Amino acid sequence: MKKYLFLITLGCMAIGCSHQQTTGLDLTNLDTTVVAQNDFYQFACGGWMEKNPLTPEYSRYGSFDAVAEQNKKQLNELIGSIAAKTHKSGTIEQKIGDLYNMALDTARRDAEGIEAVRPALDELWAVQDRAEFSTLLGRSMQYGIWGMYVDADERNSTMNILKECQGGFALGEKEYYIDEDDETVRIRKAYEKHVANMFRLFGFDDVETKAATVLRMETRLAKAAKNNVELRDPEANYNKMSVDELKALVPEVDWDAFFSAMEITTDSLSVGQIDHLKESGKMLAEESINDLKVYFTHQIMQGAASALTSEIYAENFDFWGRTLSGREEPQPLWKRAVGIVNGTLGEAVGQMYVEKYFPAENKERMLALVKNLQVALGERIDAQEWMSDETRAKAHEKLEAFTVKIGYPDKWRDYTTLAIDPQVTYFENLLRAAKFEQDYSLSFLNKPVDKQQWYMTPQTVNAYYNPSSNEICFPAGILQYPFFDMQADDAFNYGAIGVVIGHEMTHGFDDQGAQFDKDGNLHMWWTEEDFARFKQRTQVMADFFDGIEVAPGVHANGRFTLGENIADHGGLEISFRAFCNAQSAAKEPLTTVDGFTPEQRFFLAYANVWAGNIRPEEILNRTKSDPHSLGRWRVNGALPHIDAWYDAWGVTEESPMYVAPEQRVRIW
Repeated sequence: MKKYLFLITLGCMAIGCSHQQTTGLDLTNLDTTVVAQNDFYQFACGGWMEKNPLTPEYSRYGSFDAVAEQNKKQLNELIGSIAAKTHKSGTIEQKIGDLYNMALDTARRDAEGIEAVRPALDELWAVQDRAEFSTLLGRSMQYGIWGMYVDADERNSTMNILKECQGGFALGEKEYYIDEDDETVRIRKAYEKHVANMFRLFGFDDVETKAATVLRMETRLAKAAKNNVELRDPEANYNKMSVDELKALVPEVDWDAFFSAMEITTDSLSVGQIDHLKESGKMLAEESINDLKVYFTHQIMQGAASALTSEIYAENFDFWGRTLSGREEPQPLWKRAVGIVNGTLGEAVGQMYVEKYFPAENKERMLALVKNLQVALGERIDAQEWMSDETRAKAHEKLEAFTVKIGYPDKWRDYTTLAIDPQVTYFENLLRAAKFEQDYSLSFLNKPVDKQQWYMTPQTVNAYYNPSSNEICFPAGILQYPFFDMQADDAFNYGAIGVVIGHEMTHGFDDQGAQFDKDGNLHMWWTEEDFARFKQRTQVMADFFDGIEVAPGVHANGRFTLGENIADHGGLEISFRAFCNAQSAAKEPLTTVDGFTPEQRFFLAYANVWAGNIRPEEILNRTKSDPHSLGRWRVNGALPHIDAWYDAWGVTEESPMYVAPEQRVRIW
């Protein structure tokens, strides 16, 4: 689904503690053979990279992954202890334990083969009339030609609305279907071979022809789709219309049958990508019924692959893991099992997680940090001479209206109606879980937005800003080292979690978030002149990252990563300002330790957040698909635009990282 959640992927007083503080830095993370001013990322993270080589299961492994690994082990202990016992049917413990045990039971899945998915395939291949596809699409979102979900109306953020978004091409990014460079062509050929292998494993014949049909039809949808840069325009991707207007726009679909099969009634919806939706309707009308069946069969197979036999799982991994991202081995089975339980019963598991692993004092210190960052952002807003008083006042209103969520939700989800039954197949249980999630989403249709709802589980190692509710959220999972350390001093915590907080705040004022007002409505609150100046300044950032060569002959996409790069920039500026405020107010300001000043330690802590190793295949994959810049460039691309970094490290014109002051980004 397309939802404008902006992830980190990703004050006036010191945040004091009664215990003896440390710098929080691990000096073995450094590579002191490198000159910091020449390659700050390698200097700050080279030791970490050497200590943490890529293991076969990873295409990229960084600080986020290291924390996630620790979380998985903790969750495995929690879930495993539940799964080792027998529980009363219908209890949350029974659901967690049985789902976990079924996820581990590959022998049973191998014995059952593809029987679990046969009813869906039989239903599809029994279709005689193309009109029946409308009902099938509505009844089962696994067909995936487009997405339907419920979320806040961008023009009326207090109410939920049905939304549609493009889909139906498995590779996700349209460039994989249209680019002609050697690497993309290699991936496309490998994908077609993979699709043929999947048809073979599911017992079909003439598999090469079927694979060619799938690729042709996915290419048709991809060509009509918007690319990742175009998807970043909230105005262009908001097209509210009545159902009658939808019927006129895409008459090839029986929308009454579709919505009836979804078991919903609505008078209106917001269409995300009109050209793609129109093309999908034409495809349903123009393609032969047999080819449509072939296409939708692949959608079913792809959706079921991880829940069936070991052989099917291995084939699926061979393309998606090995070919596309360079991974050598799949995750161990226990991690996959934890992931399934986490994804299915996430808040139930999260409630157990925070009770055991998230101390209350962590939340209190975070609240103080957030308050100090808000003060600093207000000061940064006041310092922008390019902004008029009228726009500045509106920016302050938006900042003051931020909702802050830390640790875990105040209201937990109810999983009573989700039945997990070990007497039926693993795949059928996952279908039940998918239907449960769809029903949960649809239950909010045409109702007021629930402001207490979270869009991440507490155990997630990430954070987000949601423009529709103007909220920043920091789950418990990310509030641990190297992002946050109760024993570390302010230089560390402002450089690490402080920048994460500032990053999410800045998303409210990046090139997308800036188009939403304090109430979360897609509404231009800037003066026309100020927004034009804002766009000129963001273009400097886009152009700078366009010039970065991430691999031989491959450049970063500055427009695609613009929002995240602006957020990194703002996060650094805001958090450093807050750190300086804290130092000014402290009774005993921090001093030089281990040869590093407090200001230098701030930037080292920031860099260590992005420490990581990555495979060449994954560099290319993420450059096409990830709105975040690669870890190396979230450091070496961001810091040259921060004046305080030059001052802290004595960076001069002789440094290859030097950017002249007049060419630096000047936004927040």
